Amino acid sequence: MRIIDLSPEFENLYFCCLEDWSQEMAEAGEHKKKWFDQMKDKGLRVKLAQTESGEIGGMIQYIPVEHSMFDGKDLYVILCIWVHGHKKGRGNFQKKGMGKSLLSAAEEDCANLGVKGLAAWGLILPFFMRASWFKKHGYKTVDKKGMLRLLFKKFDDSALPPKFIKPIKKPEIGKEKVNVTIFKNGWCPAFNICHERVLRAVNDYSDKVEFTEYDGLEKGTVQEWGITEGIFIDGKELRTGPPASYEKIRRKIEKRVKKKN
Repeated sequence: MRIIDLSPEFENLYFCCLEDWSQEMAEAGEHKKKWFDQMKDKGLRVKLAQTESGEIGGMIQYIPVEHSMFDGKDLYVILCIWVHGHKKGRGNFQKKGMGKSLLSAAEEDCANLGVKGLAAWGLILPFFMRASWFKKHGYKTVDKKGMLRLLFKKFDDSALPPKFIKPIKKPEIGKEKVNVTIFKNGWCPAFNICHERVLRAVNDYSDKVEFTEYDGLEKGTVQEWGITEGIFIDGKELRTGPPASYEKIRRKIEKRVKKKN
């Protein structure tokens, strides 16, 4: 196994998070590609784990903190680290040290860039991006938000820990129509799948829905709302991981439509 930088030949594989076999992933559209094109010259780093036979089994992506969902300075943030663990497609590459190797490579890269530390988000539940896994590799919890933990490893004693960007306000309940609001940035296909399904459901009730979309990468959006990514149906945030089905999203909108009639 070796860790390599993302190259053009593997970009399409990266855009679908190594799940080129997945029909659901095909619903994500080109949001991640557009995000990549926007971020590749703003410090985005992507590394892949490759087997001796040339198969790509894992990936890690990390960006400067100012382009993330955290407040901080002179830091990088891991958006996600993923080792393919499905039997479908390329197969299960987990439990082979790929995740640890990817994390070590990212840490070394960030230290060489001269940043003062590396942050990551983690879940307290035993699913994807487990907080406990990062703790095992020397990261410390520095902030909390529901089931999410913000974890941090400093490379310099002067490094200040990051914090979650706190919401300033959220979309309100629509008066005559259902208020559907999306704050998008595009880095996560799971969110992008929900995004596309919401658009389909909104189209089903186009005359009864007030739809607004914000660019979560715009500083003005973050300064006004304190939100970098999220989907809201009449003020209630939709859980996007794992992606809600189109049918579930449509039912939520339909329920709100009926309440206004």
